[in-house]
Amino acid sequence: MGTGGAKRVVVIGGGIVGLCVAHAARARGHEVVVVERERDGGDSCSLGNAGLITPSHFIPLAEPSKITKALTSFLDSRSPFYLRPRLDPELVRWGALFLRASAPKRAAAAAPLLRDLLMESRALHVALAAELGDAQQLVQRGLLMLCRTQAGLDEEAHIAERARALGMPAEVCSAARAAELDPGARMRIVGAVHYPLDSHLVPTLLVSALVDALRARGVEFQWRCEATGLRAANGRVLALRTSAGELAGDEYVLAAGSWSPGLLRGLGLRLPMEPGKGYSLTHPSPSQLPQLPSVLVEASMAVTPMAGALRLAGTMELSGMTSADRPERIRQIVDGFVSYFPDFRAQDFARLTPWRGRRPCSPDGLPYIGRSAGIANLTLATGHAMLGVSLAPITGELVAQLISDEKPSLALAALSPDRYRSP
Repeated sequence: MGTGGAKRVVVIGGGIVGLCVAHAARARGHEVVVVERERDGGDSCSLGNAGLITPSHFIPLAEPSKITKALTSFLDSRSPFYLRPRLDPELVRWGALFLRASAPKRAAAAAPLLRDLLMESRALHVALAAELGDAQQLVQRGLLMLCRTQAGLDEEAHIAERARALGMPAEVCSAARAAELDPGARMRIVGAVHYPLDSHLVPTLLVSALVDALRARGVEFQWRCEATGLRAANGRVLALRTSAGELAGDEYVLAAGSWSPGLLRGLGLRLPMEPGKGYSLTHPSPSQLPQLPSVLVEASMAVTPMAGALRLAGTMELSGMTSADRPERIRQIVDGFVSYFPDFRAQDFARLTPWRGRRPCSPDGLPYIGRSAGIANLTLATGHAMLGVSLAPITGELVAQLISDEKPSLALAALSPDRYRSP
């Protein structure tokens, strides 16, 4: 416990990041209330994702090789990375910052920080599984980066070298070796890279178990309660405005994902963020079931076994908060999957209902974790993009340290919510 004493902490957002913040804050003796726009057990971006815990994903979203790939097809709605053209000054600003962050020196500097965050969070996931009786069904057998082309395998082998240089084990595998590691389903690949420290779990089970555990420890939940703004004066938040009235606290934590920038506008704060829309399909009884999760490199998607089911997840669609679903993007996921797993057919997934969610993407691929200089009692915990599940436990710890007046266990300067503020 820090020197600040017990406080009333209002957590805005009941997804996996908000729940981990509540968990770490309650463990330090704080009174915690979680405000969530969905119903108890309702949908959120924390439920339909690939359920991956990926120390291997230390390369930020804004990275030179990724930019090169994206720029070749980003206006094609069937491509893994799609930008819907629209007149939006915030999108233009985000894009300019994204390109600036992709400079080789900046991207390289972000990798060790992401590694540290991901490795610390992995250890916390293991501890959380022990605490919850493994309700989330955590599996620690690694992840395969599957490659259908030699060019893809060569690129992934280079990334594996970078991983080893950062202290993370990685094995470049032939197709035969990949089949030894995962004999559960036949794969059409030229090779793969195995990251043994990666893990996976069932997100719906994790969220449900965390809610039950937090409720048992006295955390208050306000469901179907939509945050509409923050009332502040003299550099402090005085109350959270919600659809059910105002809610007061000593500390406020913004963990509202893609909805975070809108809640900050009333305070005069601009947070560069784009909602990266993704889709998933979950087959409840597949004819074959891989034993390891995988990323299909050329198709830019993930495949995860989950308690006997099989989830396909992917695409990054920057189309704003209100755009309609695009069936061609769901077809792209299915077509990508069957090209790697030839014993499946597209019709195997024809009757499944797709899930969609909006990943909160910062321009540099790093989350926003920390306080804003202008508001003393507001801490941000958002912008995790595709690493929400991976980074949720360490985010909770870092935020709880800040609100408890403890020294953060990791340097937070590069994650500052103010890093894009004009001087």
